[in-house]
Amino acid sequence: MLIRRIQDRESINALDNTTIREILNPKHESQSLVLNYSLAHATLKPDEKSLPHKFFEASEIYYILRGTGLMHIDDETAEVSPGDTIYIPPQAAQWIENTGSDDLEFLCIVNPAWQPNAEELV
Repeated sequence: MLIRRIQDRESINALDNTTIREILNPKHESQSLVLNYSLAHATLKPDEKSLPHKFFEASEIYYILRGTGLMHIDDETAEVSPGDTIYIPPQAAQWIENTGSDDLEFLCIVNPAWQPNAEELV
């Protein structure tokens, strides 16, 4: 059985300027996991936004846990809030901004699993 507690995961500053905690990634685990995707928890402080970036081959899903913001995918923009799920197709330029007074927290699912050379800033 594998159980991860978010408070036990190390925070890092991602390429896109979000603070993330990687929860599961089959490419970074000591034990074998039958997963094609990775899962991370991301946070943006009030008035922060991620940098525009894109994945070369991976699709991504955001699930908003807390806070409010604006999601940008290519030429589209939409308000997001808790309970919203956002699909981001491969090669789409994307960024998210926190428009609220609380932290914007969301889960990120990347398929295939995230790796450093899989994305670039745009």
